[in-house]
Amino acid sequence: MTVPEVLFVCVHNAGRSQMAAALLQHHAAGRVRVTSAGSAPADEINPAVREVMAEMGIDLAEEVPKKLTVDAARAVDVVVTMGCGDSCPVFPGKRYLDWELPDPAGQGIDAVRPIRDEIDRRVRALLATLT
Repeated sequence: MTVPEVLFVCVHNAGRSQMAAALLQHHAAGRVRVTSAGSAPADEINPAVREVMAEMGIDLAEEVPKKLTVDAARAVDVVVTMGCGDSCPVFPGKRYLDWELPDPAGQGIDAVRPIRDEIDRRVRALLATLT
């Protein structure tokens, strides 16, 4: 049995996609390979995102935004986009999901928590379809 692979993509890879990847990795406990990337990566993870994830016991201190590559998208089974628009590559045979979610960029912790919680709900539902 192969381990499913999921790639989360947003523009800056500093908020939504980082939260989704960390949450799926946390909940899957090794049953899924998880990566994230951005079409125009930021220099660092959004501090409010780091903080709300730390509230759940998930440490993003070592994470950095990564550039989306064609090879990264080609290597996975599922691509979940979060507002990257036309800059996300599309390959036949991949499962694509587009999650419309508010961008946490420039938002305070109180605004980022509900985004995190919605991502967590969606990640859990995705995990149920993968394992």
